Amino acid sequence: MSETTATPPTGATPGQQPDARRGAAYDSAFLRACRHEPVPHTPVWFMRQAGRSLPEYLKVREGIPMLESCMRPELVKEITLQPVRRHKVDAAIFFSDIVVPLRAVGIDVDIKPGIGPVIADPIRSFADLERLRPLEPDDVPYITEAVGLLVDELGPTPLIGFAGAPYTLASYLIEGGPSKNHENTKAMMYGAPDLWAALLDRLAGITAAFLKVQIEAGASAIQLFDSWVGALAPDDYRRSVMPASTKVFDAVAGYGVPRIHFGVGTGELLGLMGQAGADVVGVDWRVPLNVAAERVGPGKGLQGNLDPAVLFAPTSAVETKAREVLHAAQAIGSSGHIFNLGHGVMPSMDPDALSRLVAFVHEASAR
Repeated sequence: MSETTATPPTGATPGQQPDARRGAAYDSAFLRACRHEPVPHTPVWFMRQAGRSLPEYLKVREGIPMLESCMRPELVKEITLQPVRRHKVDAAIFFSDIVVPLRAVGIDVDIKPGIGPVIADPIRSFADLERLRPLEPDDVPYITEAVGLLVDELGPTPLIGFAGAPYTLASYLIEGGPSKNHENTKAMMYGAPDLWAALLDRLAGITAAFLKVQIEAGASAIQLFDSWVGALAPDDYRRSVMPASTKVFDAVAGYGVPRIHFGVGTGELLGLMGQAGADVVGVDWRVPLNVAAERVGPGKGLQGNLDPAVLFAPTSAVETKAREVLHAAQAIGSSGHIFNLGHGVMPSMDPDALSRLVAFVHEASAR
């Protein structure tokens, strides 16, 4: 690790709070890796690290619907902090849901246990599109409050803000809920390209506004989740989706916080996802890191990419597979590697296995 302490940037984009809120976390291993700077160890955090795998999460969430829990600042703070306390991860991920901004602008959406987000009236026409108004900061005061509480509590541990990407949000809105084949989504994309473009453009504006609220409240980085985009061919992504994702990344570029882009099953899209504007590209377990590095190209960090199912194996097997990920990152000379799973933590995963993995990654990668 370099002995030189990096100096936080000065100045602020109009409407942005000064970087003082993020200053304590600026020299963290996570943010240094995002900037391709020397790190004391490979930073590690997990998608869905704050969630159903933790007994303390189940206890505080008992009897509280998911979307309601996202709107209680003190509860959001507690849930976000739980994996930081237990696992000693290098970053916290803000506890929320990708449909929160949709709910905030008036879309009738609920999260059904065992199903996921369900939209009461799917969007299928230009008339339906009028229900998607712009998101204003006053629509989500609970987000501003919760982020502020967390930044004060986390100190040098960075907070990652997040949002759903336009394609994934569009899929939920068009299908009315989760979909395996995305038939209605693709039917609009192919058959009504003007409506599709208008929908994604509105969602890009809503998503960017939601991320700006989190950044201005003190989030140190953001991640754009495109959970369903792996269903697309590269040409369809380039033509029909990438412009909206780029609009989101461009909208927050002036804040100077690292931007991470992640999707599932996106091996064929990795290069395009990097071109969309991310500083760090998330890689799932289906693509080796060296192959991902070639596809993403130079100048981008990589995040990933241990298969989540490995955590159900004995500790020795987990360490073997984790070491393979670390060696792959070292072999490609990536100083911008963030260790993560190739997808989220599974609800039935043993929390102690995650804690052991964090400790192993820190020890095995110590510089």
